[in-house]
Formats: sequence, C-alpha cells, structure tokens
Amino acid sequence: MTDSEAPKPLPLTDILRYGAEAAPFHLFMGIFRLLGIDAASAFGGFIGRHVFYRLTPVIDRARDNLKAAFPDMGHDEREAIIREMCDNLGRTVAEYPHLDKLKLTGPDPRLQITGTEHAQAAIAAGKGLMFISGHFANWEAMPVTATALGYEGGLVYRPPNNPYVDRYISRMRAAAGPKVQISKGAQGTRKIFTLLRRGLAILMLVDQKTEQGVAAPFFGRDAMTTPAPAALALKLGSALLPTSNERLQGARFRLRIRAPIEFTPSGDHDADIAALTARINAAIEECVRERPSQWLWIHRRWTTPRDATKNLKKG
Repeated sequence: MTDSEAPKPLPLTDILRYGAEAAPFHLFMGIFRLLGIDAASAFGGFIGRHVFYRLTPVIDRARDNLKAAFPDMGHDEREAIIREMCDNLGRTVAEYPHLDKLKLTGPDPRLQITGTEHAQAAIAAGKGLMFISGHFANWEAMPVTATALGYEGGLVYRPPNNPYVDRYISRMRAAAGPKVQISKGAQGTRKIFTLLRRGLAILMLVDQKTEQGVAAPFFGRDAMTTPAPAALALKLGSALLPTSNERLQGARFRLRIRAPIEFTPSGDHDADIAALTARINAAIEECVRERPSQWLWIHRRWTTPRDATKNLKKG
C-alpha cells in the first residue's frame, strides 16, 4: 500500500488501455514466478542482452550518454557496458516476483552489505537518515536490505504511469521491503519530513531528471536534480548516506553504505541547497564510475537547451 490519497475511479477508456498494457506485463511476471529466482534472472538477462539491446531505440540514448560521460572510452568497451546494462535490466525486471527471496541471512543469503556502522551512527544521532542511491544493479535490493536490518522508515518512489503495474510492483516491494511507500511530490515530501523528524530512515533514488529541480553537475554537465534531500538535511540535520549496489552473480548483490556527506551551511539557503545537491550528485557519480555497467544509462538525465529555455520562461 502506498502513502497517497485514494485514487480516483478511472474512466472506462483508461481501464481498457491500462489493462491492455498491463496484460503482457502480468503474463511475464507469472512466467518469471514459475521459473524460480535463478532461472527467471537468467532468462531476463537473456532477453535484455538479445532483445532489449538489439531492438530498442532507447539504447542509442545510452550510447550518447556514455560518450558524453566518458569521451575517451573506446567503442568496444562502451558496447560491452551497454550489453551488461541490458542484461542487468532484464534480470531486474524478472526478479520482481522474487523480491521476497532476497535474504541477508539464512541458508541461502543473496545480499551482502558493508558500511552499516555509518547507518548505526546516524540512527544514534536521532535526526533521521536518508539512504540516497541510484538505479544500480537491482535497485530494489536496497529497501529489502534496509528492512532486513531493521531500519524503520519509508521508501520514496516514482510510480509507473500504469496503475495496474504500479499496484503489482508496490505489492512485491511490501512483501520484502518497507510497508511505507511514498510517491514523489508535495504530499510525499511532507510524509518524508514527518518520518525524519521521528529519527527514522528514508530510502530514495536521486538519479532521475526532475522538472522542478536544481541544475547540478553530473559527469561535467548540468542535470536537473531533486533538491528535496539537501533541503531536508539542512532543515533537520538528517544524515545523507550514499549507498551503492553491485550485482555479483545472478540474483546476488553486494550493497555498500558510504560515509555521510559532510556539509557546513553558509547561511545562504538557496546557495546551500545548490551546493549540497552538487555534493549528492558527485557521490552518485563516484558510484557510477566504479562500475559503469551497473547503472541505468537510458534515462534522459541531463539538461537540454529546451530545459534551459523553459527555466528562463519560469524565471
């Protein structure tokens, strides 16, 4: 169950359209569920490498993004990174029916984690903590791991456009991860504020473009980035903990909680938000550089001339 207002009833045309879109999704989720986690992950990886990589136009965006981020990288290395990215994306989709199999302990642990001392110190400080990350490996492993470690709080997410797909993914998350799932937006920000005030944990992915954001450097180019983590940290004193995730082999992962981002406010609120947001982007960039193939390069992440024109009009 997500933390949002009850949805309005959909018009019949939307019910039919969303239902038709969701039908193949649910069919594949059923197949992946029957296969078991390891076979499903392998099958998803095969689809990613041989279908998504070869037949999806969005891969050209990944190529463009990689060329801009790593201008000295050779063609073969770039294509190898994109193929591994596609393999990882296919595996991640196929693993959604099996999020409850991602265990930190037990006879078949699939999760490893380092850096928990940083989270424990933030919890002890009592001002709340934000795990900030990006679309690394299977990004759903982070909230599952946090829940297994007993870090009470909520997950911030951007709902898919299709409500039936959103409902399914939210249910799979809740089976293994945080029960509190917070949609991005003004209402969500208020909920995050409340949880942080209680000294709890918030998990969020901060590597997607946002229209109402701050233009902060990311791989040497401005990227519209949410200012919410910086604003909340400055307001409440909450810790910002960059967290990365790496796929080891198949459906097995290693997560790393890094040292908190240190920042001394200058007293200029807008300048401080911009500077701290830049620090957050730098932390995510460091994670990407360590293993580029584990990040999702297909996002429209960077500011375009069209964005700059729209911002001028708003100003």
